[in-house]
Amino acid sequence: MKKIIFKLFLIFSILCGQNINVLDRQTDITRAIQSVENSVVGINVTQLNTRNNNMFFNPWQDFFNRNSLYRVESSGSGVIISLDGYIVTNAHVVENALEINVMVKGGEEYKASLIGIDYPTDIALLKIEAQNLKYIKFGNSDELILGEWVIALGNPLGLFSVNDKATATIGILSGMNMDFGLKESGRVYQNMLQTDAAINSGNSGGPLINIFGELIGINTFIMTGSGYNSGSIGIGFAIPINLVKEVTNELKIYGKVERSFQTGISVQPIDRYIQKYLRLPSQRGVIVTDVEKFSSGEQAGIKIGDIILKVDNTYVNSRNDILNVISENLKKTGEYIQLLIWRNGEEQTTKLLLSEGE
Repeated sequence: MKKIIFKLFLIFSILCGQNINVLDRQTDITRAIQSVENSVVGINVTQLNTRNNNMFFNPWQDFFNRNSLYRVESSGSGVIISLDGYIVTNAHVVENALEINVMVKGGEEYKASLIGIDYPTDIALLKIEAQNLKYIKFGNSDELILGEWVIALGNPLGLFSVNDKATATIGILSGMNMDFGLKESGRVYQNMLQTDAAINSGNSGGPLINIFGELIGINTFIMTGSGYNSGSIGIGFAIPINLVKEVTNELKIYGKVERSFQTGISVQPIDRYIQKYLRLPSQRGVIVTDVEKFSSGEQAGIKIGDIILKVDNTYVNSRNDILNVISENLKKTGEYIQLLIWRNGEEQTTKLLLSEGE
């Protein structure tokens, strides 16, 4: 009888120990992943690209069409942000898309429509026709702490289709407010979040979350020893969620972010002749050559002959310098830029409205 009781006690202890071990393996990280994995999607895109068929110069290329179009299949990631099927991803994942297919957890596929795209911020908004979807909660990227745990989820190398769900990697928030300025592609990566969570090709557009399961960023690119997108070495970057929220709200309403503007002022660089004629202390800045009537430039008090030295605390020496500052700061129609002006031997500041362009 004692042996039977001992065996029953031993079996009971083993079973209890197994249950405890299962519970012990649950952590803040596993709970966070479980809370969001239904909102992460894989994106498969058919794109139309241009291929150059002749490596040698051909004067007849315009007549014989040296360039040809061809279809390319690519993949990326996204995250559902509403019950009714709105999805955020990167613009570079879906640009030039002929067809966009979204796979949700479990393997069900949907055709997606492109609601809007903002190339400067590399953000796009998609929509699938579905209801009562699991969607992710937004965090606040202004309240992040350097070194806190983060989790990257997505569709690296198209692996979503292997087991019909996203994969996850963990790391810490390695950096914040990382500015890369205006790239040749026309994109502006400002205030980026850096993480050492492994991010690879196909992760673009997927969520970066904290241990509370809140969306804090959209995974966008990686940096390697040879540049971008060659393979993860623990330096990945995500667009902060507060910018994502701002852009997607406009994309949802207008289908774009309005960045065309006019100021009503004309400028030109200062050469040595202008410097000598006007007795300027240097050739720094641009000179205002015209101010249109009733324009935002006139309303700002700008006059012909004013020297614009700085735009938003950045020195400028040409019209392109001004446009680059506006682009890098992601200014939109209806917002103001601050000008530092030299007039009559004195510096003064004014705010200039970027009014709606024609």
